[in-house]
Amino acid sequence: MVGGRPVTGNLDVWFRSLMVVDSREKSNSGSAITGWKDLPMELLLRIVSLGDDRMVILASGVCTGWRDAISLGLNHLCLSWCKEHMNNLVLSLAPKFTKLKVLSLRQNKPQLEDTAIQAIADYCHDLCDLDLSKSQKLSDSSLYALAHGCPQLTKLNISGCTAFSDCALSYLTSFCKKLKYLNLCGCVRAASDRALQAIAVNCRQLQSLNLGWCEDITDEGVICLALGCPDLRAIDLCGCLLITDESVVALANGCPHLRSLGLYYCQNITDRAMYSLANSKRCSWAPVGGTKDEEGLMNLNISQCTALTPPAVQAVCDSFPALHTCPERHSLIISGCLSLTSVHCACAVQAHRLGRAGLFH
Repeated sequence: MVGGRPVTGNLDVWFRSLMVVDSREKSNSGSAITGWKDLPMELLLRIVSLGDDRMVILASGVCTGWRDAISLGLNHLCLSWCKEHMNNLVLSLAPKFTKLKVLSLRQNKPQLEDTAIQAIADYCHDLCDLDLSKSQKLSDSSLYALAHGCPQLTKLNISGCTAFSDCALSYLTSFCKKLKYLNLCGCVRAASDRALQAIAVNCRQLQSLNLGWCEDITDEGVICLALGCPDLRAIDLCGCLLITDESVVALANGCPHLRSLGLYYCQNITDRAMYSLANSKRCSWAPVGGTKDEEGLMNLNISQCTALTPPAVQAVCDSFPALHTCPERHSLIISGCLSLTSVHCACAVQAHRLGRAGLFH
């Protein structure tokens, strides 16, 4: 017993005793249970973990003991269910939940303001994963605050945050150098070649980057990224209308662990890019925790890349067994490219042959 409470190893016994005795009875260990406020921290966290994050918030308001226990033990929190007044909720919770590592503040309509992000930066210094997607009311001051208050960030989603500038994003990366996952989809002002140059210099551990519909991105930025972030596993360039084959060639040569590449609507991409991917197979496409068949590209989206021809795309498909055109797996996406209907993966060809063979039996 510690301070009249059971040691942590007896949580199950403590929980069962709560269910069968009242405050007038004694537990098996001889200690009276005087109320729910006497719950040990580990048991309290186990109980609140059975519910959703709204239960956690309510529990933190029961008493000082509960609040302190949850504050010390809670490291994941999602407030995306909050449809109104999210900003005020964050302002009230940030000082309580100082040990958060994962925080999701995704919104259907813009609610968050810079004051809430400043509170997060002031109190949640251990934060590793932050989702601020669709926070269109936030300004550059939020990124500056995060740069100083949350340097441990490894995953940041600011997709749809249209007010951020490339200067503020560059500043953030100079402090948050551990970033591995960065979602900039739709960040038309923040995602520029200058920002990609800063990412390449500061975030060399980067593994995943979403640049979807960042229309100002050019080959210059992507080439810098390929040279500075050799561990890149996934990059989405969908809707980046200005990039050409040079970007794909740089990624094929500089990022040996690349597994997913999105080129939707990149209509300047030609066969040269596809052959560079296919030929990179002979380089250092080493598997990352997978089997030999999972080496190299596993997902490729070339929808609406109308300049591509079947031989070039088939060469990519032949080089990487993990790319599939068959409906069950479909990781080579070629919709909108009528000229590529003859491209098939090995298992699709085999299934077609088996189907034809069955007709003759």
